[in-house]
Amino acid sequence: MISSDFKADDCGITQDAYEEHAVILNVSSILHNKDMLCDAFKKVQSSDSSQNLTRKKSHRRGDNRERLHMKERTFSCSECGRCFNHASKFLKHKRIHTGKKPFSCTECGKCFTLKTTLVTHQRIHTGEKPYSCSECGKRFAWNSDFIIHMRKHTGEKPFLCPYCGKHFNKKSDLDIHQRSHTGSMQFSCSECDKCFNQKSDLVRHQRIHTGEKPFSCPECGKCFTQKTTLDNHQRIHTGEKPFACLECGKSFNCNATLITHKRIHTGEKPFSCPECGKCFTQKTTLDNHQRIHTGEKPFSCPECGKCFNQKSDFVIHQSSHKGEKPFACLECGSHFRAKTTLLRHQRIHTGEKPFSCSECGKCYSIKSSLIKHQRIHTG
Repeated sequence: MISSDFKADDCGITQDAYEEHAVILNVSSILHNKDMLCDAFKKVQSSDSSQNLTRKKSHRRGDNRERLHMKERTFSCSECGRCFNHASKFLKHKRIHTGKKPFSCTECGKCFTLKTTLVTHQRIHTGEKPYSCSECGKRFAWNSDFIIHMRKHTGEKPFLCPYCGKHFNKKSDLDIHQRSHTGSMQFSCSECDKCFNQKSDLVRHQRIHTGEKPFSCPECGKCFTQKTTLDNHQRIHTGEKPFACLECGKSFNCNATLITHKRIHTGEKPFSCPECGKCFTQKTTLDNHQRIHTGEKPFSCPECGKCFNQKSDFVIHQSSHKGEKPFACLECGSHFRAKTTLLRHQRIHTGEKPFSCSECGKCYSIKSSLIKHQRIHTG
């Protein structure tokens, strides 16, 4: 054996290392040939390194198995029993039960359970619209709105009504539609007990009681209870008339007006009076007509207290107190309080006589003149 006095030489052989491996060599030859001793120790060192490498690989395999085991571990919610395979998802889920909302908006202070929801919310303040339609260029702040919009171009309607087979491009539209089959009217007004099958309809209805008009025109400041009404109004300023009649080509600034107009061509009068059976093309005209039977005059003048059953008559009357005559004839410059009076006046210039007698064919520019004439035939 090598003496305990043996020290490390140039090859880095130490007493401990050498004795540990118990290499039996010829001492005298080693002392005479140091190179042979170095080669022998290198073999020992190489063997030791291989063993260390094997141990490291084995340790890594153990770590991988442990990580795989951790990945497969499920986290169970003690409140509802739902299971998750990721701790992060489990922590997010727990906020549903605890109500914890750790992410707050620096602009308005509103809080959210998820950071992604906060990021999406902040686009309200920044005006960012990262989702762009390749078909029409319209941009959206939210991916869900972008997906729904794209279905207008593709024609996709993935939501099917199980009752009638009708398809919809939004699930919310399907839910609303299904209530027509089930008769569900789950939203009730606390003021008048009127019921609605959509919450949005209830919210709009409640503005009748509160008088709230949250949508204002940036051009003239006029306020409205519904955004759609504001959108229609703004077309007065822009002159836009995107809704065209296929029969006569006449264009309108809102779709509802186009629908009413088309009844001129079809002759449809879907609104009938339950008292006398008279039919009308518009519900508002039916409502005005029914006041003849009820005697209701809901429009009262604050100046003199006079009451009217139609708003148009009330507006005309109010201008008599103010002395206003806002409707001017472009031909002669005459001014009138009511638009209907201006239209009658303009027939003097145009020679138009739209009211004809069914008995003799005689025509008149004013309906009241036709009614007087018809008494000749009726006696």
